[in-house]
Amino acid sequence: MLRYTLTRLTSLILSLVAASVVIFAAIEVLPGDPASVMLGVNAQEDTLAALRTELGLDQAPAERYVTWVSGMVHGDFGVSYTYRTPVAQMIVDRLQVSLPLALYALALTVLIAFPVGIWAASRRGSVADVSVMGLTQLGVAVPNFWFAMLMVLVFAINLQWFSAGGFAGWSEGPLLAIKSLTLPAIALALPQASILARVMRSALLDTLSEDFIRTARAKGLTRRQALWRHALRNAMIPVLTIIGMQFSFLLAGGIIIENVFYLPGLGRLIFQAISARDLIVVESVVMLLVFAVVMVNFLVELAYAFVDPRLRVRR
Repeated sequence: MLRYTLTRLTSLILSLVAASVVIFAAIEVLPGDPASVMLGVNAQEDTLAALRTELGLDQAPAERYVTWVSGMVHGDFGVSYTYRTPVAQMIVDRLQVSLPLALYALALTVLIAFPVGIWAASRRGSVADVSVMGLTQLGVAVPNFWFAMLMVLVFAINLQWFSAGGFAGWSEGPLLAIKSLTLPAIALALPQASILARVMRSALLDTLSEDFIRTARAKGLTRRQALWRHALRNAMIPVLTIIGMQFSFLLAGGIIIENVFYLPGLGRLIFQAISARDLIVVESVVMLLVFAVVMVNFLVELAYAFVDPRLRVRR
């Protein structure tokens, strides 16, 4: 298990190094000058040069890359060009919205998808199974931003059960903060729950057709007992893969939902930073999201080895 973990950890580090190079290079080729955006088109050239020197934009790209990466390793993400505040503090403030939102949406996804997928697999070919698959197909097809706006119209404007947008803040109490995140979490969770339910059903049906399940049935287990005792755990590897991918998406891909509900999260921060040409914020936030994606994949691969001990031997 130790060798398997070290191999996965080495892959994680190499992935982060490659991602940092790609992100920095991609940001470098974007058109526009942050100093010109900050000072306006009528700014004097000597003023622009002074600001570029202050921001470090007059350094060679390789030097700026080394400074940026070494700073991140020590927890220093630099200073925002626009807000003139530490980027690390801005990220921490926005993570207080984006991380709970992603975890809330992921919890709803699992709570919906697992029972639905298992229920459909246990009734393969029945009316209930066909109905579930039809509903999940609809859930996959409906855009989450359209569903989010529909929920605002119904639950915020007509019924007035929730606010139409904004975040109350954790200082106002956890219940009020969670209530502010409920509609966005549902809007993010339902499409992901539809995908996960279909994967769960498919993985269970594949496992139920294996020889060891037929052997268990031949020894006297009912289909329900074989499903819960043997099939469910063996079907978890593709399910864990999707859960890992979904958490990464929920954390990094909530920009549209955050803008629909006016949530001050990482997605909205990236959108504002791109508009203002605040390159250091864009680089740092995107790198943080890449780190989250790679780390989640690393944890999922460790979960593979826990679920299926054969992987530890093989690697």
